[in-house]
Amino acid sequence: MANTTQVTLGLIQTTCSPDKRDNLASAEKLIREAAGKGAQIICLQELFATRYFCQQEVPEHFALAETIPGPTTQKLCALAKELETVIVAPLFEKRAQGIYHNAAVVVDADGTIAGRYRKMHIPDDPGFHEKFYFTPGDQGFLSFQTRYARVGVLICWDQWFPEAARLTALSGAQILFYPTAIGFRPPDREESIKQAAAWKTIQKSHAIANGVFVASANRVGREDEIEFWGQSFVCGPFGESIAEAGSGKEEILIAQCDLGEIDSTRQNWPFLRDRRVDAYQDIGKLYIDPDAS
Repeated sequence: MANTTQVTLGLIQTTCSPDKRDNLASAEKLIREAAGKGAQIICLQELFATRYFCQQEVPEHFALAETIPGPTTQKLCALAKELETVIVAPLFEKRAQGIYHNAAVVVDADGTIAGRYRKMHIPDDPGFHEKFYFTPGDQGFLSFQTRYARVGVLICWDQWFPEAARLTALSGAQILFYPTAIGFRPPDREESIKQAAAWKTIQKSHAIANGVFVASANRVGREDEIEFWGQSFVCGPFGESIAEAGSGKEEILIAQCDLGEIDSTRQNWPFLRDRRVDAYQDIGKLYIDPDAS
């Protein structure tokens, strides 16, 4: 790792084309631009190489998946090595025949793959039919040491679950990255204001509860029936906003983070110290019946 506690993050908030090759070319251009602005760790949005195809259940979409390692990771590894940047790249992974994951690869600044996370929580809502495509991850909640920081990755629907953030933080993550594809359908436009506020609040609460930085990269623009609301952001261990993107345009969000704040924050807000791990056995239950003896 570098000798300084300062690290610069770059979040790519962009639109996607129906052409995978165009999206890969656009991602490379934006990664280069972010690196040129000083970004040391760059995070792309969920399923960055394609449009958000989960709006319908279409078997032909499985052809969009690729292996890891594979053609896209090979290109990203070369790019990371050239630019000496860490790249968090969410991909549609083909693990085996009939087994597909919503995954993210962490490519270190030397061009090697530091690790891979497979999305654990898989939604099934109108316009978000992910259970049709993705097998839930089976590796648990992980963090990966990179040249500039130890990072954890959770993907979109994962961001609503405090258990996921806690376990990733307990594995040593200093920064929680949440690559995302979240938005609203036209009938939900008014409700989306409250939804977006809740989306930010829950993620900032993970930063506070765990004393870590949180970086959420969302896509933007209209794809079929969903308008993605953007608003990518980075917040500090107190939940304070460091940088925020808008809701209606492509942006490269650059944020300076001082990892030394993690220690000082946890000293003053010792949530991890005061956890009653001896009393949390029931957290492993799906539901606690209030009327059970």
